[in-house]
Amino acid sequence: MGRNASPSGGVIDSQSVKAPSAKTRGYDAGKKVVGRKRHIAVDTDGRLLMVNLTPADISDSAGGQVILDGIRKRWLWVKHLFAPSQRCSASPAGALDSAYDRAQLMDKAAFLDFTIGVIKRSDTAKGFEVLQRRWVVERTFGWMTRWCRLVRDYEQRIGVSKAMIHIAMAFILMRRLAHP
Repeated sequence: MGRNASPSGGVIDSQSVKAPSAKTRGYDAGKKVVGRKRHIAVDTDGRLLMVNLTPADISDSAGGQVILDGIRKRWLWVKHLFAPSQRCSASPAGALDSAYDRAQLMDKAAFLDFTIGVIKRSDTAKGFEVLQRRWVVERTFGWMTRWCRLVRDYEQRIGVSKAMIHIAMAFILMRRLAHP
């Protein structure tokens, strides 16, 4: 596609999914979901770079710090990350939940030599609005949930669930290579 084979930028985000039979699960008060949270990092084309599964009550900032560590160890050439700032329905008047704008995450990113661009929605926007770079990670979540087994987290162990995500994304990559 006219780009380097090694990505220099990526997008991080999280998704809360129900986990009815999981041994380790938590409650995400913002989404009102009992289950697990998938923290992922993708390159700017939507290919999975890193995934981390936690109970749903773990904050986006804490999960993002683990993702930053993993990316730095495996993908040394990634320098810039985009992270969305989300509207939190649990807070009054839909205030911005700046989970990826917290000082701990920004300090960790600076220590690991990352620059993080927080993508914020405009205050005047009503309804749906396409945000720069956020659609890439949301599209990857959509690809993952096309696999029936990943709509909910049916696995009891986190390692098996993580393996299912890797299998689904590997199949998607093989299909994209076979049918360009």
